[in-house]
Amino acid sequence: MSTKTIYLIRHGQTNYNLQNIVQGSGVDTDLNDRGRAQAQAFFGAYGHIPFDKMYVSGLRRTHQSVQPFLDKGLPYEALPGLNEISWGNKEGQKVTPDEDEYYHYMLKQWQLGDTSLKIEGGESPNDVVARMAPAMEHIMRQTDEKTILICMHGRAIRILMCHLLRYPLKSMDMFEHENLCLYLLHHTGSMFTVERYNDRDHLRALS
Repeated sequence: MSTKTIYLIRHGQTNYNLQNIVQGSGVDTDLNDRGRAQAQAFFGAYGHIPFDKMYVSGLRRTHQSVQPFLDKGLPYEALPGLNEISWGNKEGQKVTPDEDEYYHYMLKQWQLGDTSLKIEGGESPNDVVARMAPAMEHIMRQTDEKTILICMHGRAIRILMCHLLRYPLKSMDMFEHENLCLYLLHHTGSMFTVERYNDRDHLRALS
């Protein structure tokens, strides 16, 4: 594979983020006012970067997070393989104390190495890698695209970072994220390196 620079961002804030409601891949929410401001702030900081192409998931919140680049005419491709993990029966539900206990139980099992364990009615981290890997292989095969922007989702980013850096999936929670944060990665031709990690400097004016 050829060298490539990847700007990897999480989507901007939605009302479900704000209200602590589970989203996942089955809930197609829109950005709220703050999320749109975050998108504009990111564009203000990185709109000058000569991206060859953008990649987004199949969900609206990623498209809306790069809308200023779309308005500029930057080419893009939507890949459902980049979608958020499916939280199954929990999607669209408010995180109650019982739900929070279940969520942390699942995270603990994954941290212990059982990354084949599926959310009730949803996906396991292994399932996400199985659909994400072909999407990333497609992206990396585009040798004429040297600088790209990818917009994804929180848990999916954690899983992707483990996949790209060849870390065990049980380590995924070491990769922190906030709405419209940035990871800056470089592919040397044989391996990935990380230059920026959960970078939010472009959002300072919104604090």
